[in-house]
Amino acid sequence: MARSDLQLRIAQSAVLRYGVAVVSVTVAAGLPLLAQHDHFRNVEVPLFLFAVALSAWFAGSGPAVVSLALSIVFFDYFFTEPRYTLYVTSSDIPYLIVFICFTSLVAWFSVVRRSVERDLLLARDHLQLEVAERTQQASLLNLTHDTIFVRDLNDVITYWNRGAQELYGWTAEDAVGKHSQQLLQTLSPASGDEIRAELVRTGRWEGELQNTKADGTQVVVASRWSLRRDEQEQPLAILETNNDITERKRREQEIQSLNQELAKRSIELESINKELEAFAYSVSHDLRAPLRHIAG
Repeated sequence: MARSDLQLRIAQSAVLRYGVAVVSVTVAAGLPLLAQHDHFRNVEVPLFLFAVALSAWFAGSGPAVVSLALSIVFFDYFFTEPRYTLYVTSSDIPYLIVFICFTSLVAWFSVVRRSVERDLLLARDHLQLEVAERTQQASLLNLTHDTIFVRDLNDVITYWNRGAQELYGWTAEDAVGKHSQQLLQTLSPASGDEIRAELVRTGRWEGELQNTKADGTQVVVASRWSLRRDEQEQPLAILETNNDITERKRREQEIQSLNQELAKRSIELESINKELEAFAYSVSHDLRAPLRHIAG
């Protein structure tokens, strides 16, 4: 049932499209014939051209060919001597060739222009859908408190979520369009070339970075980079997420300092124990002879 309805709609669409071609050419031929009584001459050619262009624009290439063929027949039958016959004299052939070529050019231009316009409309609709999808994704990313921002291959920030604003202090208006290395004054243990080489090779990079906030304070973050590629697998953008580990690093440094202090104290205690052992040995040796005399 659904297939028959689809076939019926296709047939109705075809009838409508080709009907536009037939009606437009018929009107183009009828108006000059009616206008002859009012002493209007030589208007048939522009009208036929308009009919062909109208058919090509609204109905497509097939109806445009039909309208072109009908225009040639009607032009030869009604407006070329001898009239009301399809007989063509040798003197009329160049004129008909020029008419056919010019009409074909108009039809071709209309079909190409319509195709380009349709492609542009489809591209615009696709772009609108992509923009809406990206906007929805950006809204979802903006709901999280995690620090997320996107930058292009030149390290220029193109997206800055609310989590990044909460951590670093810059709003999206302040950050977007700025160079991330210059804005954050990033310090990394590895060189930028090494990081980019690993990022291009594996598509991701993880490590610890030291950044500077808007108020000048420094923060240590666990950073994760993900490389986004286009349909041709060419690098397109870098998505970076940062987690503040400043407090954890501070505690690790405190623990490390305490361990170093404990190791230092252990060495000192070991040295004191050795000194006490030496003193005890010396005292016991010095008291051994007097004790023997007392015992005797």
